[in-house]
Amino acid sequence: MEKLNSQIHLQNCYIIRQNEMLRKKAQVLNQENQALLSELKQKLSMADTKLRGSPDIDVSSASSSDSINSSKP
Repeated sequence: MEKLNSQIHLQNCYIIRQNEMLRKKAQVLNQENQALLSELKQKLSMADTKLRGSPDIDVSSASSSDSINSSKP
């Protein structure tokens, strides 16, 4: 019975160590995913900004308001 308990205890210790290693790997992967998500959001935001400033888009309302504001003293 003591031998069986010792074996089970060793298995539990091994499983605990594996769990800790997997948890650390999961943390690293989560950090990498967060960094990649942040980078993707930044690139999408920059692409959206470039699209909004594209000459294909009608910006006459923005330019007319700029001319009105520039004529004020």
